[in-house]
Amino acid sequence: MRVSYDELKSELKRVLLSRGFEPEAAEMGASIIADNSLDGVHSHGLNRFPAIVKFIDEGAINPDRHPVKLNSVGALEQWDGQLGFGPINASIAMDRAIELAGQYGLGCVALKNTNHWLRGGTYGLRAADAGCIGICMTNTFPNMPPWGGTEKRIGNNPFIIAIPQKSGEHVLLDMAQSQFSFGKLQTYSLAGKKLPVTGGYDKDGNLTDDPNAILDGGEVLPTGYWKGSGLSIAIDMVVAALSVGKSTYDLRMSKNDAGISQVFIAINPTAYAGEDYGDTYIENMSEYIKTSAKAEGFNDILYPGERAARERAENIRENIPVNEEMWETLLKL
Repeated sequence: MRVSYDELKSELKRVLLSRGFEPEAAEMGASIIADNSLDGVHSHGLNRFPAIVKFIDEGAINPDRHPVKLNSVGALEQWDGQLGFGPINASIAMDRAIELAGQYGLGCVALKNTNHWLRGGTYGLRAADAGCIGICMTNTFPNMPPWGGTEKRIGNNPFIIAIPQKSGEHVLLDMAQSQFSFGKLQTYSLAGKKLPVTGGYDKDGNLTDDPNAILDGGEVLPTGYWKGSGLSIAIDMVVAALSVGKSTYDLRMSKNDAGISQVFIAINPTAYAGEDYGDTYIENMSEYIKTSAKAEGFNDILYPGERAARERAENIRENIPVNEEMWETLLKL
């Protein structure tokens, strides 16, 4: 089934208001979640919402808390999220990084004591919409074994790079350090589909493309094996050090992402390169990769973020496809 963007956002906002969000915060939070579904990222849109409400009801997310600045040194600032709603904290942090980039050419806001930001690409795109290159990273509680290990010791710590284009079809790399994020595993599970490639281990330690086998006592697989494992560790150290916040080690007894650390960087690419330079090299590179001979089974070669832009355009025209069970759950909240 499909629902309109406005209908989805209205229902999300209704529930957030009922949980103590101020109207402006409820509007921002509902917009972010609805936008994720609009872009086809259902795992961090509607499908994630029941878990968000559960964390609010349990007190892990404080709807009336907002981030506050603790320290600043030039273009670098440290903020405390006060366990407020992660997407709102992240939006405020990236907006501040963009302001700093306008002043210094580059801005960096390190945020501690926050919650899951849902789709990290949201904040990269926020920077790109402002004409900035956006770089974001976050840690998580331990939910993935390091390469060579069998126990959860590292997070699937997402890393985002967004590069602006005047057309608005920004380049967006948004990747967790697991082959598939847990939200994406849920999406395949709800659809009754296998993963397109091996995504983790079942509970007996066998590699599998069955999302249910991974979610039911199995383990996710680091993307690129040792490379994803190493990048996860490096991201965790950077965000904890810059925010003076919790590392994945500090979160080792946690079962959710309450109190995590994040970094938001905005870079003004026009500071000395000029406004036209970026669009020229992005267009050249995008066209160049698309001229490659295609592997069997591939009809097109996409630059990072292009698929989401296509889904957004389609869903604006035809409304947003939603999982019926998740939609009914939302209506009952």
